Amino acid sequence: MWPYLHLGPLALRLPGLLWLVGLWLGLEAASRQATRLRLSGERLTNMVLWALGGGVVAARLGYALHYPQAFLQAPLSLLALNPQTLEPTIGGLAALLVAVAYGQRHRLPLRPTLDALAPGFLVLAFFGALANASSGDAYGQPTTLPWGIELWGARRHPTQFYDALLTAALLLWLWRATQHPRGDGAGFLQAVGGLAAIRLFTEAFRGDSLTLGGGVRLAQVMAAAVLLAVVALYPYWRERGAPATPQGKGDARPRDRND
Repeated sequence: MWPYLHLGPLALRLPGLLWLVGLWLGLEAASRQATRLRLSGERLTNMVLWALGGGVVAARLGYALHYPQAFLQAPLSLLALNPQTLEPTIGGLAALLVAVAYGQRHRLPLRPTLDALAPGFLVLAFFGALANASSGDAYGQPTTLPWGIELWGARRHPTQFYDALLTAALLLWLWRATQHPRGDGAGFLQAVGGLAAIRLFTEAFRGDSLTLGGGVRLAQVMAAAVLLAVVALYPYWRERGAPATPQGKGDARPRDRND
């Protein structure tokens, strides 16, 4: 693992840097996809940033409510850049609420917006896998295969790189498949379903999995549930979400209501 990037006298935490690069490039990819869908890339970026900010604040406050003594003794630690002191469930729900509120206020149509976010989501997932490789998180089981990596005192499956390579392949496929996006939400479902399928596969090689009774891996159960939901919803969205083409017009792509 490579937890630090040394630049002269500076030592930067590489996992956090990779997440920031992933966020930046993900927003760029989402903005470009928004342009294809004739949405406002600026509004899409603002929505993500507002949701991210609201989610982080809520996640920190949620953690503080669970462990008040830690913050009563050092109140300024509420402002610390420490991802370990965040409550992800509360943060995720808050981010979703902020995104929905922003989208409704600025009249961003749901399915085209989700399609615009899909490639950015995959870019962030790719850099998240690289961040895990840098920190040693999401490590694999011991293996004798020649491409195993030395980590935590054993030769292990490079599960972080499995995730990164498969996510990159999914991103390239989705980007090519949505050169002329319909804006019906299918691209978003393909991204979510693809990530669920990747997790279902790579989780089998993980060495840090949470298991249920009988050795069943919790992450695989959740990934399978998401994949089944996507398969069930996909035909409905394709059938109900196809934009109508006005008579005599060939451009069926949805437009931003504010254009």
